[in-house]
Amino acid sequence: MNWILVPQQLINGLLQGGILALIALGIVLIYKSSEVFNFAQGHMVMVGAYLTWMFSQWINTGISQVDLLISAVGALIIAVGLGWLIERLALRPMTGQPLLSIILITLGLAQLFEGLTTVFFGTEPKSDFPGLFAKDAVWRIEIPPVNGESIVFLNQLTIPYARLAAFILALVVAVLLILLFNYTSIGLSMRATSENHDLARSVGIKVSNVFGLSWAIAGVVATIGGILLATIFGVSINLSTVALVAFPAILLGGLESFAGAIIGGLSIGLIQALVQAAKLSEVRNSFEIAPYVFLLLILVLRPEGLFGQKRIERI
Repeated sequence: MNWILVPQQLINGLLQGGILALIALGIVLIYKSSEVFNFAQGHMVMVGAYLTWMFSQWINTGISQVDLLISAVGALIIAVGLGWLIERLALRPMTGQPLLSIILITLGLAQLFEGLTTVFFGTEPKSDFPGLFAKDAVWRIEIPPVNGESIVFLNQLTIPYARLAAFILALVVAVLLILLFNYTSIGLSMRATSENHDLARSVGIKVSNVFGLSWAIAGVVATIGGILLATIFGVSINLSTVALVAFPAILLGGLESFAGAIIGGLSIGLIQALVQAAKLSEVRNSFEIAPYVFLLLILVLRPEGLFGQKRIERI
């Protein structure tokens, strides 16, 4: 372990983990309301980023932050419709079918999104995504000392503006999502539906509408996650693979826990960052595998995850 790099890697891992936590929350939301594990969430992240980039090319005001805000609004509106259409056209007809069939539908949707994205946008990465807090930003809180694109402290540790802004926005959206689920009538309907569909129907809840709303919100969350990732890494097909890292975060925290998704996302981000600080190149190059190794160790000790619910079933 290169101990000199550890503090900087901890910062990078924590900032990256915030975005992973947000994406994980979208998957948990779908699972809590419909018990469907959405394998297409990563591709919804990718689609949201590409839509935002497309709108920014059309608008092109010359002010990066204005382009991003207007483009994000357009992408979020489409994400709501896309999430609702997925539930209405692809999943609702599968009601009553085996769970495996529904999971395969989400896998099929993932491949469909990737194929359509390749057809419409090509395979080349888009490096001209509008910046969130670029050096020439119209608005930006200056926290001295500032060195170009980063905040510098202790003479050597840096916090890039783009990563810090993405982390803060991800946590704000995560908190709003948790408040929506726990303290609003919409959230109450979602929680009732997740507990028992038939009982929810008996008290007048339109379960089909709850499912549609859940997927619409998941589309919004995925798009926000895609925008935040794109401001850091640019837009490419590879953004869809972020869900592969979000899955260990979800299982680590617990499939039905929002708090677990956040802690799991932050933990996975830190684990990957620490592995990348290793001296051996073989270890550094295995940072993508590290979350799964850690996950296996946790699940052996606590199969339901850190914050998951224990279920006892009669055999």
